Amino acid sequence: MLKTGLSLLLLAALLCACGTRRKANEVFRRQMSASLQLPRQADFLPEYTDVKVPRRDTIRVTDLEGREMILMKAVRDEQSGEMVAAEMLDAAMVTARFRNIAERHGKIDLEFQVLVPAEMQDSHWQLRLHPDMFVLEDSLRLDDIVVTGSEYRKAQLRGYQQYERFLSRIVSDTLAFVDMRNLEIFIERNIPQVYALKTDTTFVSDEVFESYFGVSEQEAIEHYTNKFLRWRNEWRKANRQKMFNKYIKVPIVTEGIRLDTVIRFDNGAFLYNYVQTINTRPRLRKVDVVLSGEIYERDKQIYTVPRCEPLTFYISSVSAFVDGTERYKTVVISRNVEANTACNIDFRTGRHDIDEQLGDNSREIAFIKENIRNLLLNDSFELDSVTIAASASPEGSLAANNALTLRRSQAASEYFEKYIRFVRDSVQREDGLFLTVGDDLREGTLHGTGRARKEIPFLSRPGGEDWPKLDVLVAADTLLTEEQKARYAEFAALENLDEREKRMKGESWYRYVVDTYYPRLRTVRFTFALHRKGMVKDTVHTTELDTVYMKGVQAIRDHDYTAALAFLAPYHDYNTAVAYVALDRNLSALEILEPMPRTPQIEYMLAILYARRGDDQAAVQHYLNACGQDRSFISRGNLDPEISALVKRYDLHKDPDEDWGDLIP
Repeated sequence: MLKTGLSLLLLAALLCACGTRRKANEVFRRQMSASLQLPRQADFLPEYTDVKVPRRDTIRVTDLEGREMILMKAVRDEQSGEMVAAEMLDAAMVTARFRNIAERHGKIDLEFQVLVPAEMQDSHWQLRLHPDMFVLEDSLRLDDIVVTGSEYRKAQLRGYQQYERFLSRIVSDTLAFVDMRNLEIFIERNIPQVYALKTDTTFVSDEVFESYFGVSEQEAIEHYTNKFLRWRNEWRKANRQKMFNKYIKVPIVTEGIRLDTVIRFDNGAFLYNYVQTINTRPRLRKVDVVLSGEIYERDKQIYTVPRCEPLTFYISSVSAFVDGTERYKTVVISRNVEANTACNIDFRTGRHDIDEQLGDNSREIAFIKENIRNLLLNDSFELDSVTIAASASPEGSLAANNALTLRRSQAASEYFEKYIRFVRDSVQREDGLFLTVGDDLREGTLHGTGRARKEIPFLSRPGGEDWPKLDVLVAADTLLTEEQKARYAEFAALENLDEREKRMKGESWYRYVVDTYYPRLRTVRFTFALHRKGMVKDTVHTTELDTVYMKGVQAIRDHDYTAALAFLAPYHDYNTAVAYVALDRNLSALEILEPMPRTPQIEYMLAILYARRGDDQAAVQHYLNACGQDRSFISRGNLDPEISALVKRYDLHKDPDEDWGDLIP
């Protein structure tokens, strides 16, 4: 009986293998392939149903001469020759190989279906499908789709189970290989006093152990260790990867896979809805998607799935409507201008002379000298005067500090006035001299080629105590408490500046403020008065390219609509509306476009906006107006899903060569 059962099982296995082999041969003979297809357009068609529902569509529109007409889906009656209204059936399946999709928010959603016929599925097979996307000059492999037969998955799981059993035989505790019983007998017979420690928790060091045995603990353990078992355990550890490859021929992969599903029945086709979101880019007009793959049985590839016919997605983008006309703005140029800068020049307490070696003075003074030199050599501006105002920290009386800051301003004026003379002399020497010779070669005149010499007045002003800057520094401090800052604010409200300083001295935080912020109040501020060379009038009005606006235009071309709106929102013009349309901010776009003169571009964008709002009549009216002004919008309408849905729903134009007015049946 057992023998008969085994024979039946063997026969069933052989029949199953033969059936699988015949199926493989049939797939190879017919060169079968998985396919890609487009799902229904859920945004514009009704829900999928096996029952096809008739729908009659009728709207009223006005032609360019103001005549009202009724627009409906119509066909010509074969007997009477008249145009009659027709019922439109909603399609249950889309079979086209291309689709027009719209870019929104700088992204594109590619939606397609992967269809695997039942003949390509078997419980002993694994089908690996590779969608490839072609964008401009680039190709990108999308996440794979894996369709696994139930018997194939069982074989994978059996391999994992075998490998787990192998791992379970690896011993982590090496003491498991020690013959503990014989080791105890040896100790009990030869060193009973050590054996007596068996039930004692007292720690026995290697030195004590070795004094009893004459050998170390490690040597004793090594002697009673089963070396074969230990070697076999080490071999298992070293060959884990080898055994993984032996037991698990095809690992179950989870990375880089969109779907891994187990098919338990072979009597139906497999359909998977695939959605891939990509970022748009300049010049992107279309995307192609193809599908290829392989069929595996056990760990062997038995069939290469031919690459299927591609699906093509045509991309529509409102960036095509951007107006790239350069925008200019009026700029008022003044003849006289000012340039301001400040530096922290340290002065010794109560002193006004400039010491280049004190603190950071050398660096600060070098910074001011560089500014002065650049202004003297500037080709566009002429330096007229320099006003210097030094400021002081609040120590001492206000009168004394005002007098001190005036002396410091005067000292800085004298210092930098000498530097200006030095720079001018250096420039004149660099420019050199030239000699003009008269009729008598023995006579000549020596001329300088240097710049015209002009005295630059320095004006010294007392800067006083810089309390406003101290207010800002204390408010931004992170170490002072809110109570301490509030206390400072009380003193800052006093009009008598000497009284402020006197009150602050009694506070615990006064020394911190003095050490941290008072040195930063001792500054020297320079105001350079300049005028534009060659300019006579006080002001001149000129135009220049509005670079901010043009950055917004370029951002639309680059499909970065959020950045574009950041640049263009203040202008509230046509290109601003383009950015709003791209970002689906439809109401904001309508507010801009509705009052504008109706160009074809504006009419077309209004058609998109009203289609989004569900107002078919207004949408069709604006679309037909756009086509009537510019026939290129007839073909453009096929690219935008909002418009193409209207075209199909109302059969707006079968023949692109006919006049738009003739589109009305």
